[in-house]
Amino acid sequence: MVDGEAAPMAHSLRGQIESGDTYYLGGCPDNSSAHPGCAASAGGFQGCLRLISIGDEAVDPISVQQGALGSFRDLQIDTCGLTDRCLPSYCEHGGECSQSWSTFSCDCAHTGYTGATCHSSLYEQSCEAHWHRGDSSGLYYIDSDGSGPLEPSLVYCNMTDTAWTSVQHNGSHLVRVKSLNEESPHPVFFKYMASMDQLQTIIDYADNCQQELTFHCKKSRLSTPQDGTPVSWWAGRTDETHTYWGGSQPDAHKCTCGLEGNCIDSQYYCNCDADRNEWTSTTVVLSRKKCLPVTQVVTRGGGRPHSGAAYALGPLRCSGDNSFWNSASFNTESSYLHFPTFRGELSADVSFFFKTTASSGVFLENLGITDFIRLELRAPTEVAFSFDVGNGPREVTVQSPTAFNDNRWHLVRADRNVKEASLQVGQQPRKTQPAPAAGHARLQLNSQLFVGGTASRQRGFLGCIRSLRLNGLALDLEERATMTPGVEPGCPGHCSTYGHLCHNGGRCREKRRGISCDCTFSAYDGPFCESDISAYFGAGSSVIYNFQEHYNDTFSKNSSSFTALFHEDLTLTGEMATLSFRTTGTPSSLLYVSSFDEEYLSVILAPNGSLQIRYKLDRHREPDVFNFGFKNLADGQLHHVRINREAAVMFVEVNQNARRQVILSSGTEFNAVKSIMLGTVLEPLGADPDTLRAGARGFTGCLSAVRFGPAVPLKAALRAGGRAQVTVRGHVAPAPRCADAAGPGAPAREATRPLAGDAGVWLAPSPSPAPALASRAGRTMLRASMPGRSGPADAGQPLVNADGGDSAVIGGVIAVVIFILLCITAIAIRIYQQRWLYQKNETNIPKTGDNAETALKSELNMQSTVNESQKEYFF
Repeated sequence: MVDGEAAPMAHSLRGQIESGDTYYLGGCPDNSSAHPGCAASAGGFQGCLRLISIGDEAVDPISVQQGALGSFRDLQIDTCGLTDRCLPSYCEHGGECSQSWSTFSCDCAHTGYTGATCHSSLYEQSCEAHWHRGDSSGLYYIDSDGSGPLEPSLVYCNMTDTAWTSVQHNGSHLVRVKSLNEESPHPVFFKYMASMDQLQTIIDYADNCQQELTFHCKKSRLSTPQDGTPVSWWAGRTDETHTYWGGSQPDAHKCTCGLEGNCIDSQYYCNCDADRNEWTSTTVVLSRKKCLPVTQVVTRGGGRPHSGAAYALGPLRCSGDNSFWNSASFNTESSYLHFPTFRGELSADVSFFFKTTASSGVFLENLGITDFIRLELRAPTEVAFSFDVGNGPREVTVQSPTAFNDNRWHLVRADRNVKEASLQVGQQPRKTQPAPAAGHARLQLNSQLFVGGTASRQRGFLGCIRSLRLNGLALDLEERATMTPGVEPGCPGHCSTYGHLCHNGGRCREKRRGISCDCTFSAYDGPFCESDISAYFGAGSSVIYNFQEHYNDTFSKNSSSFTALFHEDLTLTGEMATLSFRTTGTPSSLLYVSSFDEEYLSVILAPNGSLQIRYKLDRHREPDVFNFGFKNLADGQLHHVRINREAAVMFVEVNQNARRQVILSSGTEFNAVKSIMLGTVLEPLGADPDTLRAGARGFTGCLSAVRFGPAVPLKAALRAGGRAQVTVRGHVAPAPRCADAAGPGAPAREATRPLAGDAGVWLAPSPSPAPALASRAGRTMLRASMPGRSGPADAGQPLVNADGGDSAVIGGVIAVVIFILLCITAIAIRIYQQRWLYQKNETNIPKTGDNAETALKSELNMQSTVNESQKEYFF
């Protein structure tokens, strides 16, 4: 029996069992030869025993201690010395503590944190940090306070030229205001995907935040009527009510048009107050950070026949992260910044970026009576983390095969807790050192924290430090640097570190806070010049790019090495050409570059679908013709071609296969380049018969990433501002991507994507800059498709991967069946949620509310042709 419970099975024993005269409790003695009767298959017992009895006779441990009964070794008798090492628990952020006899351990699964005590966050601090990792737009967990008490929050990072953080709420749908009388207010409350503390941290660290509110009104007022009674108002995170809208000042009771005097009716201060018997739209952008986010909107119905009002509140959107770029430059070895004492008795983590050209220097130091903590660049290839908590100085070092003093940003993460100390610098392996089993555990400091130097003003750091965080709390280096001699706020020069994020010929441009990628001379677009520009060419269509206009309109405005390039009197001794295509037609003209001297380059598909390249660099000689024996490339698949000519040597690469080298015999210089022609070629002077035949047929299909030297004809044709040097004939339509496009009119790929995480959400097409997120309707499906929050393989990857690889047929069938069932469940739950939300918010919608909302949207669409003077947009 154990704890009063009998064993589930009893064995019948025959005969007698006779015990010996010696019993071994807790294990066998080391001298096994003297005790042949004791054989234990496992190690000795660790713990406490009491109330020991053998047969009907109790065993008195005191007698054993006195030597009157048996012997003992390494025991504490008459006491239980078992130590509860999980009380108090040193595991942070909800980590589960477990222990052995001598130590404890923390299980950090499903906490979003890692480390020996679950102290360090798994996630980046902001979308800005993800932007500078080169991550794409998507849903991410971010941890704005790092190892602080706030949990990670799920946000949508919209990667444009700037990183936008979008937090959705539960009321993104159009809300129709309908009350029986004008005195009855209509409140709607909004709950966000993050807690109010998380939202406040995101807002505080952001450069700017905004929230868009769109009103639709018909014989309904928005602002204050003449009797002074507020008709509508909204509340922010502090529950303080506001009656201003958009760019208007607080408590002005006016819209922006009222302040600027350009409302559609000068007697009123908002367009919606004009009381017109037609739908009028007003879009306002609320941008006062201290008032955001909007938590409640209260409006009153018109209370009159044929009146109506509706509105939609967009997500909270914040851009930038001022803590990520908060930096200081240390110009002398004796300069430093000082801050209050660092409090990290049991857990202390420090993270920052540094760049320098000096060979050594102290990053930061904090002293106590005997305890201390210090981080320093000890040598060009060595960073050291040293500390003392009363057990003597200890040190963790990271050595790199390459120097750290290369004037590039390097990330340092140092962590010390009761279990271990660790240090990681950049991409170097993390180094750890276990804490002593017994001894002092608390770090006790009492002096000021010195950054960039020491209290003795020796071995100071020369260079830049930015994004300094202590236990998740960001220090304002720039504010302290403005009042400290020898230290300057800010630190320029980021392209040396982040310039690799600009792809496909994009150029890194310095900003005060970070970088941007200039895609002017790239055939790609997007924040990192990675989004290819594609176009579908119909039969007989063409794009003609003229270099003379390119020279006049572009190069004259940009100082570059191409200032005089492509002038009629100049020649090219080499060029790079790239393109991607998808077609089933042959013969086809992919690229034709002409010159004023009847020289040309043509890239065509022969009637058998093989790729042919022709260079004619001398008008008096026959062109060089190269027929690459690849398979039929007119197979409806996407193919990539790269051509690089250097004088008479040409390298050709198709579909990223091995480059082939050929030698030109017609010349080494491309003289007086005139134009690029894509599709149908008009009057190719001096061209060979095959080029004429392919040019006359043109190209039908998808072209993308077309570039010749610095010229990008598709971008000039499809983007604003490039039409001056481009002529477009026939049907040339933008395509999302040639890899996805199936021709004009093909349906776009469905944007609905399942996600995972602790909050069940889905991503769906939305007119707002970030997709709408819904609450827990799809939890089961999401669990099946995503890993947990405990530790993603790559925290830089978004939580949504829209283009998963093909799986086995059986797995695909099962996935489709499960997906359909879960979609039905999600729709049913969503319908129930919306009904519940309408009841909670007391919207007073009758049973025909769905028909009313449909009628409202229909009526709004019918009035989409309203004069622009009747609409407002506040920014």
